[in-house]
Amino acid sequence: MSFAAYVNETISSDGWSGFLSQAQAHLPANSRMALLALLNIPLLAIVFNVVRQLVMPRNPSDPPVVFHWLPIIGSAIGYGNDPLNFFFACREKYGDVFTFILFGRRVTVALGPKAIICHLTTPVFGKDVVYDVPNEKFMEQKRFVKVGLSTENFRAYVGMIEEEVEDFLNTDGQFRTYQRDDINEWGSFDVSKALAEITILTASRTLQGTEVRAGLDKTVSQLYNDLDGGFTPLNFLFPNLPLESYRRRDRAHLQMSKFYVDIVKKRRQGGNDHDHDMIAALMQQTYHCPIMIALLMAGQHTSSSTGSWTLLHIAHRPDIACEQVKHFSTPDGKLRSMTYEELRALPLLDAVIRETLRVHPPIHSIMRKVREDVVIPPTLSAPSKDTTYVVPKGHFVLACPAVSQADPRVWKGALDWEPLRWSDPEGVAAQAFKVYADENGEKVDYGFGAVSKGTESPYQPFGAGKHRCIGEQFAYLQLGTIISTFVRRFEMRIEQIPQHNYHTMITMPKTPRTIHCRRRTFAD
Repeated sequence: MSFAAYVNETISSDGWSGFLSQAQAHLPANSRMALLALLNIPLLAIVFNVVRQLVMPRNPSDPPVVFHWLPIIGSAIGYGNDPLNFFFACREKYGDVFTFILFGRRVTVALGPKAIICHLTTPVFGKDVVYDVPNEKFMEQKRFVKVGLSTENFRAYVGMIEEEVEDFLNTDGQFRTYQRDDINEWGSFDVSKALAEITILTASRTLQGTEVRAGLDKTVSQLYNDLDGGFTPLNFLFPNLPLESYRRRDRAHLQMSKFYVDIVKKRRQGGNDHDHDMIAALMQQTYHCPIMIALLMAGQHTSSSTGSWTLLHIAHRPDIACEQVKHFSTPDGKLRSMTYEELRALPLLDAVIRETLRVHPPIHSIMRKVREDVVIPPTLSAPSKDTTYVVPKGHFVLACPAVSQADPRVWKGALDWEPLRWSDPEGVAAQAFKVYADENGEKVDYGFGAVSKGTESPYQPFGAGKHRCIGEQFAYLQLGTIISTFVRRFEMRIEQIPQHNYHTMITMPKTPRTIHCRRRTFAD
């Protein structure tokens, strides 16, 4: 049935006519007119929106606009429910470059590895850091943060992270069967809830210093949760609504800033009697508090998401755990701790993390507001050989690396989680990672140390170019140690992998996401 036929049938239906007749009988003439206008204006707006898209000519330099029924809302429902399927469907119809309407915003999408957030992060992190500064200042701040990301520190971090995970398993209420030292009884835990707590505990212990870790009591945890409430799609679209969650976010930012200011004051009063950690490196900077808040939160969401998905897949494929048992078994049947060098030498663990990042990238969409007109390179997409697309100032551009990582034109079994694909040195996965790492290629120093570009690879789990994540190696270290500790302590099982929840800023598994587990060995 056509839209016009549907509208005519709906308007002429008995139910609609009866409703209007009853309403008219009880209302004066002016009120009846107002009621009719109120009921029909939305319908007329939809009709006008459809006619405008079908009839009005389009500027040839504008990317094609995705057809949508609802004005203002546009394609928000389709994009919000399943962005990957939305993008794949749009690519089939419009090509690699197109525009869609998202709550009144015109968002131009550029798909593929060559394709290319301030008001979301500033209220949480603070002003004058990260996306609230010019790019050259952002690069400078990255350079300061890198002091805690040295190989020497990484060697010490492995033991710290393992200790934090074991302390958590021995005290958290979800792991009571583990705490009873019973190797026969199965327990269960919510993987996302557990990993959210573990990642922030391990990050604070390793990157932020002993005072911060010691201060992570229930009060600070609640402040963190209030700040975390500022990372939602609603906050991205409407950064300053008069809602209680926004007020909690702002109060938490002030109190967390005071938390860090007090630590810095105590250190300055105590001279040099403190560790050379991230706070020590940032104490001379005026923006040390916002940077520390950003550092505490920036990797927490992504690592928590990736760790959750990884454990879910290992629980679904228990054979994957054999590498840990083989390499770290002791004569008495227990599993010993590992070193940083040993962690880096586990090819299956590395493949498991890579494949999880490919299938479940924590961030599916990266948006930027256009400050001046942007010409899209003809090599990416062009309406004809003589013209190019132009994204006007004030619009938004969006890149979706997740599309390249799940593109069936690139990957065999693109949606299947298969870590063994990374073991084939001539396979697509290994070649994609080789291009991304680009170890023998050109290195570029954007102001925080030389990095590989990696912009040509269909696999970009940590971004590329100047915005490539400086915490990439720490993330592998943190995830590898957490996952290895779980595998050495537990047998894990799950019946099926949960679906993606795209309604949050970070792509998490939908509930239920409960893993069944039991101890591998008795406690020492």
